[in-house]
Amino acid sequence: MTVEQHPLEPFLPANAVLLMLGSFPPQQKRWSMDFFYPNLQNDMWRIFGQIFFGCKDHFLLPGGKAFDKGRIVRFLEEKGIALYDTASAVCRLQDNASDKFLEVVEPTDIGLLLRQLPCCRAVVTTGQKATDTFCSQMEATAPPVGGQLPFSWAGRQLSLYRMPSSSRAYPMKLENKAAVYRQMFSDLGLLE
Repeated sequence: MTVEQHPLEPFLPANAVLLMLGSFPPQQKRWSMDFFYPNLQNDMWRIFGQIFFGCKDHFLLPGGKAFDKGRIVRFLEEKGIALYDTASAVCRLQDNASDKFLEVVEPTDIGLLLRQLPCCRAVVTTGQKATDTFCSQMEATAPPVGGQLPFSWAGRQLSLYRMPSSSRAYPMKLENKAAVYRQMFSDLGLLE
C-alpha cells in the first residue's frame, strides 16, 4: 500500500480563534482547487456560504465547477479560522475519499499547531475519524455530534466542538448541518 503525505501546508492565520480539523484531503483527482475541502461533492464551503452570506453558492466560481480559493482564504483570514487535518500521512484502503477507508499512518502533531495559534480558543473536528484521532492524541473526551466539551492543553483551556461531516455521504441536509455549525460560530463570536 502507498503512503500518502499530506499535500497541503497548515493554514494558520495569526489571529485564528478556531482551528478546524478534518481527517485528510481526498485524492487530488477530486480537487476543484488547491486548498482544504476541495471536492465539489463536499459541502463545507456551501455551509460557510449559507451561514455567513445567506447563499450556499457564495464560494463557488462562476459556472459552479470550482470553489474560489482566493475568496475563501480572505474570508478565513478575516474571521480568524485556521485549517488542517488530524492525519499527516495515510494509506487509502480503497480508491475513494471515505474516512472509513483511511488508515492513519502519521497523526498530525496537534500541539505543534496550537503552539502557533496563541489566540485559539476552540478546535472543531469535522468527522468521526478526525474526532477519534484528535481525542486519542490530546486525551480529550469526544462531545456528541453538534456539541462541545472543554479540554486542557499546555495550561490553556479550550473547547472541542464535534460538527457533522460536511461530506454528502453524511445523512443530514445541508440546511441542518449549517444550523449546527451556525451555533458554534455564534458561540465563538464569529457571526458579528
